[in-house]
Amino acid sequence: MTRSRSAVAGMEPVEPAAITGPGGDRCVVFQEHALFPWMSVRQNVGYGLRVSGMSRAETRERVDELLALIGLTKFANSWPKALSGGMKQRVAIARALANRPKMLLMDEPFAALDAQTRRFLQDELLNIWQQTGTTILFVTHSIEEAVLLADRVVVMSPRPGRIAEIIDVPLPRPRDFDMEARSEFQAITRRIRELIFGNRRVRAS
Repeated sequence: MTRSRSAVAGMEPVEPAAITGPGGDRCVVFQEHALFPWMSVRQNVGYGLRVSGMSRAETRERVDELLALIGLTKFANSWPKALSGGMKQRVAIARALANRPKMLLMDEPFAALDAQTRRFLQDELLNIWQQTGTTILFVTHSIEEAVLLADRVVVMSPRPGRIAEIIDVPLPRPRDFDMEARSEFQAITRRIRELIFGNRRVRAS
């Protein structure tokens, strides 16, 4: 995973290939969960599997695995309106993982959440990645989030957007939030801030 200001990145390298249209080898998790409100949690997670023609039995088995992975087995028959924002995003992640994509594209998926929920989902995402090994391209404006989650951070310059630098994050895994106190973590975040802000100082408005 990777990110910062407009940072992006992949946790594992993938072979380059031309993208000419939609494909089942990649799925997107948006900033808003984009769940179908008329479908239950189980139906939302299994939607892509049904569209791809998977049998009902296989779909149920796969959905059960994913609901266990995100810790929402007890909410399988709930409607999205009954879920918290963090739970909805977990369902969205499970739905994206259902077809076992080679790459998961995440566009600021935690930006709209409160700080506590965001922290929880960062930890959940680390656990999910640890179990699935799916390559994740993650966009975020949070420098700390980028460094905590990523193997590489691609720092983007402001208008016009250009790659300013690609920074490796050699911090050991598994990671937790105590990692932020380490001098190596702070050195990486400081370097990213220098790339984004230069010598400018943030002024109070």
